[in-house]
Amino acid sequence: MQAVTLLGSTGSIGVSTLNVLAQHPEKYSVYALTANRSVDSLFEQCQQFNPAIAVMLDQASAEKLAIKLKNAGSETDVLAGEQALVDVAESEKTDYVMAAIVGAAGLLPTLAAARAGKHILLANKEALVMSGGLFMKEVEKNGATLLPVDSEHNAIWQCLPVGDQQQHHFHGKGVRRIILTASGGPFRDYDLVDLEDVTPEQAVAHPNWSMGQKISVDSATMMNKGLEVIEAHWLFGLPSDKIEVLLHRQSIIHSMVDYVDGSVLAQMGNPDMRTPIANALAWPNRIDSGVAPLDLAAVGRLDFAAADHGHFPCLALAYQALEAGGTSTAILNAANEVAVEAFLNKQIKFTQIAQIIEQVLAKITASNGDSLEQVLADDMQARELANTMINT
Repeated sequence: MQAVTLLGSTGSIGVSTLNVLAQHPEKYSVYALTANRSVDSLFEQCQQFNPAIAVMLDQASAEKLAIKLKNAGSETDVLAGEQALVDVAESEKTDYVMAAIVGAAGLLPTLAAARAGKHILLANKEALVMSGGLFMKEVEKNGATLLPVDSEHNAIWQCLPVGDQQQHHFHGKGVRRIILTASGGPFRDYDLVDLEDVTPEQAVAHPNWSMGQKISVDSATMMNKGLEVIEAHWLFGLPSDKIEVLLHRQSIIHSMVDYVDGSVLAQMGNPDMRTPIANALAWPNRIDSGVAPLDLAAVGRLDFAAADHGHFPCLALAYQALEAGGTSTAILNAANEVAVEAFLNKQIKFTQIAQIIEQVLAKITASNGDSLEQVLADDMQARELANTMINT
């Protein structure tokens, strides 16, 4: 029986994870569930899975949850704050940590799990985007097991040589390049001039996946794919010129590995996050995820196209930040988070997201990122500058 901590249990990845766990009660138990402010959702999850601990980042929300659970006769302890997230991630009572908190808020608890040598199911891109070098050193130093949950990186993982998988470390033997597929989001067929007037409601209506608002907007700008390029660099140790992005509107092929002998291995499946979650949970074995079998005859066709950096400037900015090195990718991520929130609040236009990120990257000198303090300092500076630009 493996004990699981879910960091971000009320988000789309957390909900999908609990769906998989519920199908295998003989294999997994839930040690801790965490959320930000979603009191009602976390209450219902606690009622169903009876975790030892529930954590809410927001203190007031934690107090509300504690009252609700006490009145329901639950024995789940309720904690609050950032340190509580770190505590449950590194606890001796948990074996697996699903890192599914969206954004920079997930960095510290995910890093704590790495330092504690946990089996980490990584769905939080920002841990690697913000501090890839530091994070990977902690994984290696403390003997943590790092398995990617993003559908693209999990697909690459499944297409690697068995030796690379067993050692939890990518050697890249015989690999020419990796190819990340992208649906292109809801605006893939729009003319650039028409993007000026798109609304938040349009941006979050992803054609293939059911995701949270922030990730949906990132998919629409293709920043999500840019963050995945950065993540792939750290996970698989390849330079940016060996990581390509290919538009694939059906989201059936989740990514590919191109080998020097001409072989291209692709991982396919229905667009459902339960597949990579189940793969990471059970690795090196396989368990039922609850996902329907892929019917290629019903799919009918698979289409591909190049990812135009002119049409998707956020993707180009991500490559530029990766090549610049240091804390440039942390600065990119921070500016993006602020700009996306401003767009969702209708403070800026969709096209201004990339403009703000570009200006923040141009105005802040990145540090080498050798310490967590440097990373967090540059992250804060980027947020302050982005907010200033938006407000003025």
